Amino acid sequence: MKPLLLSMADIDGGAARAAYRLHQGLQAIAIPSQMLVQSKFSADNTVMVQKSAIAKLGARFDGLPLKLYRHRDRTMFSPQWFPDVVASKVAQLNPDLISLHWVCNGYLQIESLAKFNKPLVWTLHDMWPFTGGCHYTQECDRYTNACGTCPQLKSNRNWDVSRWTWQRKARTYKNLNLTIVAPSFWLAECAKASSLFKDLRVEVIPHGLNIEIYKPIEQQVARKLLNLPQDKQLVLFGAARGAVGDSRKGFHLLHAALQNLSQSGWQDRIELVVFGASQSDRAIDLGFKAHYLGRFHDDISLALVYSAADVMVVPSIQEAFGQTASESLACGTPAVAFNATGLKDIVVHQQNGYLARPFEMEDLAQGIAWVLEDRDRHQKLRYHARQTAEKEFTPELQAHRYLSLFTEILDAEP
Repeated sequence: MKPLLLSMADIDGGAARAAYRLHQGLQAIAIPSQMLVQSKFSADNTVMVQKSAIAKLGARFDGLPLKLYRHRDRTMFSPQWFPDVVASKVAQLNPDLISLHWVCNGYLQIESLAKFNKPLVWTLHDMWPFTGGCHYTQECDRYTNACGTCPQLKSNRNWDVSRWTWQRKARTYKNLNLTIVAPSFWLAECAKASSLFKDLRVEVIPHGLNIEIYKPIEQQVARKLLNLPQDKQLVLFGAARGAVGDSRKGFHLLHAALQNLSQSGWQDRIELVVFGASQSDRAIDLGFKAHYLGRFHDDISLALVYSAADVMVVPSIQEAFGQTASESLACGTPAVAFNATGLKDIVVHQQNGYLARPFEMEDLAQGIAWVLEDRDRHQKLRYHARQTAEKEFTPELQAHRYLSLFTEILDAEP
């Protein structure tokens, strides 16, 4: 079997890292997986780059149709209309099956999917494959019909870029041998409810990660290496590019929860650790002293960060899966999140963390306090966090699940 993974990048960003981890997992069980990307950041020679002038132009010009909507939300929206040359490279490689991942930012024109003439397995990293262009629908359910009058575009017309993008997808998907994989049950249910994927097979396979790298490191050692205090309880959260200003990531709710905690007796016991961003010139009062660690590009450094913390907080309102939560659990650090979307597949309430009522900042604050306030309970949470990762998120388990699906699809080929 020769699968080919298509992804915009290999290790830059959560979706890319998830795709690359699957690629590594398949190779580890002796499947000769290859990966074709637009932007390569690893040194892996089984990851190939689609180099062309057209690829650069696609990234630059894909957003042109959005200029018609001057008042639109500044969240990501991808029409994927610009031509590409990916199909010719795929034809040269001649895989048995194509594993699609995050292919936006001008990487793959929607219509190119029909040129591959191979079985397609599309792993969802957000909602874009079954919407008219948005990556998360927020409160909108128009993806269950045919999009149009898009609230993110601030459009009042049925025929807008979202309807145009939806129709192009509908025409292209109609004749594909296409199977959908969602990393969480929530995203699978959204896919099944969509007008584009309602008649397709949808499977759930959680993202895997290398639990030999993401594993507990002695907390005192981790803190010493990162120059973090030894005498405080550390609350960790990620603030990757744009997360603070993206309401979907829930930073406004976390901010309110931290203010709540700072006024209820935790002021001298907690300090914050922020990774994924450096301190901005326009500092935000979070209610506690904060340590900004900046961005990390390797798994070992991230494992150190998770191990140094006492609790990880992932306050997202919508999340396809939530790899920062699974990475944290693998390092033995309990996670606090809202009982909603993909995160409820990872965090088990009061066993490896805390699931707060959606989207109540008071209960989010209560969850952080509950994890931290009892030392014996905290040790049990740490143990169960690691157990969850060992049972659910190993790369071998993920790879074998995909292999079983790939085999079934290829065996059904005429």
